[in-house]
Amino acid sequence: MSEVSRTPNERYEYGRSLRGKAPLESHAEWSPGSEREGPVNLVENQNENRLPWLVPVRRARMSVSPFTFFRGGARIMAHDLATTPVSGLQTQICGDAHLANFGVYASPERRLVFDLNDFDETLPGPWEWDVKRLAASFALAGRHNGLGTKETRKVTERVIRTYRKAMDELANMRLIDIWNRLAEADKALELVEHRKMRKKAESGIEKAKRRDSRHALDKLAEEVDGEYRIRSEPPLLVPLRHMRGESLRDETRSMVLEALEDYKRGVPDHIGRLLGQYRPVDFAVKVVGVGSVGTRCFILLLEGRDRNDPLFLQIKQATKSVLEEHLPNSRYRNSAKRVVEGQRLMQTVSDIFLGHVKSSISGNHYYWRQLKDWKGSADVDNATGEKLHAFARSRGRTLARAHARAGDPIAIAGYLDAGKLFDRAVAKFAERYADQCERDHEAFVAEIQSGRLEAAELE
Repeated sequence: MSEVSRTPNERYEYGRSLRGKAPLESHAEWSPGSEREGPVNLVENQNENRLPWLVPVRRARMSVSPFTFFRGGARIMAHDLATTPVSGLQTQICGDAHLANFGVYASPERRLVFDLNDFDETLPGPWEWDVKRLAASFALAGRHNGLGTKETRKVTERVIRTYRKAMDELANMRLIDIWNRLAEADKALELVEHRKMRKKAESGIEKAKRRDSRHALDKLAEEVDGEYRIRSEPPLLVPLRHMRGESLRDETRSMVLEALEDYKRGVPDHIGRLLGQYRPVDFAVKVVGVGSVGTRCFILLLEGRDRNDPLFLQIKQATKSVLEEHLPNSRYRNSAKRVVEGQRLMQTVSDIFLGHVKSSISGNHYYWRQLKDWKGSADVDNATGEKLHAFARSRGRTLARAHARAGDPIAIAGYLDAGKLFDRAVAKFAERYADQCERDHEAFVAEIQSGRLEAAELE
């Protein structure tokens, strides 16, 4: 029987019945089996098609702490999650739903909204995988920031409890209300319990609203011969004019300009009309994130009516999701389209400049988005216990809403019911996984210190 042919009560009871397949307490289970593939190999095998000169930068960023190693280790966790119990209910999942992959950005109506903001691994799959990755990130962040064991357990349980209660609320909403549910940053301040923290959050919101292409121009560009050009800050930012080798410069220029024309033809007509009024001025290779370092990522500076009307676009390579090693392949042959369509499905509103292309020169897939548009993220490294509790509330609610858009919130709510068994079970899983991540990070750092793996020096 299909979902649409069932009554809400039948869907709820169906969800409850799935506890026979995967009892709530079974989600606490996880231990590294004897056949577990080595985490260092899983990470290093991803470097095969990356820019060789950026691979040491990726290693350096991942080696900073167990939390940064976790951020770059989505493939490792995908392998581990594939062995864990699941209810069988699926939705569109992020695939990398750790607490730092949420943030604020501008909606097309120029409202500051809060949502998931990284979809490189998105794919239809078990909703539990996102919840467990999010919970494990809180367990690691608590340890990283010096919280005690009890406080870390509380904040980890809080994000799971918030997800569960939000899903129960969503199960009682009309479909169109779920689809249009928007988390505005100003309203999200209501989740901040302490006045001092709220003041800091308000200040952060105001700063985010100043981060646009004009702000990016001041940070990323300089005047060269009377025109703006992207700064050179190797290896993290390398403009075309400073790339080594004439043939590489020519190939990169041709690829980006061709991709720009393909991108403009692929976006909706009204966005294509807008883009047609800008001219490309300069572009550069830019390092972003932790796990993405080494994939081909460019920023493109365009100019509108004059030099004071800049637009920065990001062109980022997309590869197959790490989840596709364990789940059915994406329905989209173009991995960039998988990212774009997954983002539009999980977010209530998305960047108007989202688009995707396949390069006829390299065969690589690239997705496009605006680089700076009121974007902002939380400082996870210095978050206090109070901040982590606020993060837990905002992220638990946001993930539940994202899952409810493409999944069945009624069945998921029925599976979770109103008890705390799931909260406690996943919190135990998160602790166990955090222990394993610390061991994996130690092994990774040992490979670097031994000289078997080269890592760049980071300032």
